[in-house]
Amino acid sequence: MKKIGEHSKIYAVCDKTDMRKGIDGLAAVVSEHKADELFDDESLFLFCGRKKDRYKALYWEKDGFTLLYKRIEHGKLQWPRKVEEAIEELNEQQYRWLLEGLSIFQPKAVKEAEAGYMF
Repeated sequence: MKKIGEHSKIYAVCDKTDMRKGIDGLAAVVSEHKADELFDDESLFLFCGRKKDRYKALYWEKDGFTLLYKRIEHGKLQWPRKVEEAIEELNEQQYRWLLEGLSIFQPKAVKEAEAGYMF
């Protein structure tokens, strides 16, 4: 079984998700927007409900889906709720921020520079 942080493509489903949904229901949500990524074993999909104190992670392994569920005892997640984007692709740092309860949009964070551009 792959660990949750070992995926190269991480997606946060921005809309509120009904946390009663299981593997089939969550896979249906993903297939509406990212059907081509659903069965990619490098893709991880994260879902959050209305309360923002729990999340689910869904990913495909070679023989089936794995679903992980976590409830946070103290604190809440700052889940992106962008209506214009149903699924937001995250980089590693945004992924860590999200699961640590921070916003994935950190305006004062140092931005990556373009390679080959000096001034």
